[in-house]
Order: sequence, then structure tokens, then C-alpha cells
Amino acid sequence: MEEKKKRIIMGLDVSTACIGVSIIVDDGTDYGTLMELTHINPKVSSKIVGIEMLFLKNKIFRDFIIKYKNLEIDKVIIEEPLLRSNNANTVSTLLRFNGMVSQTVYEELGVVPEYISSYEAREYSFPEFMAIRKYGKDEQKYPYKKIIKEIRDARLVLFGSYPWTIDKKTVIQDKVSEVFPDIEWLYNKKGELKKENFDAVDAYVAALGYMNKEKHGELDFKVENIQEIQSEVNIEPSAVEYDVLYWDKRDHRKTYI
Repeated sequence: MEEKKKRIIMGLDVSTACIGVSIIVDDGTDYGTLMELTHINPKVSSKIVGIEMLFLKNKIFRDFIIKYKNLEIDKVIIEEPLLRSNNANTVSTLLRFNGMVSQTVYEELGVVPEYISSYEAREYSFPEFMAIRKYGKDEQKYPYKKIIKEIRDARLVLFGSYPWTIDKKTVIQDKVSEVFPDIEWLYNKKGELKKENFDAVDAYVAALGYMNKEKHGELDFKVENIQEIQSEVNIEPSAVEYDVLYWDKRDHRKTYI
């Protein structure tokens, strides 16, 4: 019996300065097989501006992506752009370039690209980062009753166990490095990780998040077996242990109060 072809999924994180590129194979595992993790800097002369600049950057992307034609890529997932800028021209430029890249993907790879938000990509890639939040934006710890209610209601949020000020991109990069320890990251002369690493990682997370959502379905967190651990000093418990259920998984967790 002929073995069923494993799906090949490309992820893209698009900006005019750098395009992160990742290719994974859906091998049935939680993180897939990583085939490619790279980036492209579509640099053009600073004298060229406006729509012509975007045309030339897209041509560089096109010349880069044609090498993947023979891979028979099944899906291309593009992270939706974060439109947080107050500059209308910046937003317009980013949207136009994303449209050009999407068309190039369709023309060169024969795949209609699909899109995923940054939050959803991270959520479905690494559900273990969905956690109960204990602190407010002022870094003040929530009262015990509020925390225990959050647990009972299964109100998990992305990076909930981290401070509000945590560098989320670094957390994700650390996780990917843990999953794939053989990745050769890029460093600058100061020994710091280059920004391009994070763009490539975002591309991987886009592909992985899509793969997991399609394979496992919607994330529906449930909490069971809640046990309050009494403190020897304080009246209120010092910690709460519980199981978090999602998909076919059961994670045992402990939240210190």
C-alpha cells in the first residue's frame, strides 16, 4: 500500500524589511519536522520609493521563492500584519506588500495562501503558554479569590504566567530553540540575536499554529482536579494544583498564590 504523502506547510512573516520563511512537514508530532527556517532581506536602493520600491522588493521575493517550486507545498500560511501604527502610509504600504507577496505565492507555488493572527498562531503552536494570569499591568498580584476564580473558570491567556513586560518574541524563540536544538541562530558582533531570527521563528509559528488548529480543532480549555495547598503560615492557601485539559492532552499545573 502506497504511503500517504505528508503535508508540507510553508509559513511566512512578511514585512518590507524582512520576510521570515519556514517550511515544516506534518509528521504527526506536536511540532512537525522542520525543513527550512530562514529569511530574506529584500533590499533596494533608498532612492527608490513608493509603489516601485514594493514592486522591486516583491521581485526579490519572487526570485527567492521559486526554488521551492519542486517541493509540492500543500499550504502557505501568512501571519496577518499587526496594524498598530498611527501612520496611515505605513499601514497602507504593509497591506500592499502583503497583497503582492500573496499573489506571488499563488503564481509561483500554485497555492492560495491562508492567514493567521499572531496571537492565534502562538496559542495553537504552544498551548502550554496559555496560563492563569496572577498579576495586573501594575505588576500587583491579584487577590487569592480572583486567582482561584480564574482557575475554576479556566480563563487561560497567552503568556499568563509571565510578567506583562516579558519579551514575548524571546520566549517563543527560546521554545523553538528547545524543540530544535540544532538550529544555527544568527548573532551580531555584540553576541546578540539578530532580529531576522525572530522573523523566521514567527514564520514557523504561523505554519505550526495552522497545522495544529486544522489537525486538533478549536482549543477548548477545561480545568479539573483543583486542589488548594494550605500554607503553614498564612490563612489562605499557598498554591493551587490542577489539571488543564485540551485536545487529547492533560497538563498538571501548579500556581503559587
